[in-house]
Amino acid sequence: MSKEFDIDVTFEESEPDLSKLTPEQLKSAVEALPEAIRSVARGVLIEKRTMSDVSQELGIRQAELVTRLQRAKQVIAAQNPSN
Repeated sequence: MSKEFDIDVTFEESEPDLSKLTPEQLKSAVEALPEAIRSVARGVLIEKRTMSDVSQELGIRQAELVTRLQRAKQVIAAQNPSN
């Protein structure tokens, strides 16, 4: 029996709305991010993988993944203010 378990972690604050970006715009914005947050954003936003899957692949806790994903979304939203 595995002793590993996973919990869902979310932010209380509102998240930037990236829904108006086209898939091409989103992919371009993700690829322009610094590596520390790019791999998280690529896994969750582009590849549509679960947070659990991405955090396990990267070897980080899910809470850290959520923090990095939030930073990535903030950077993308700041770089695309009209969307």
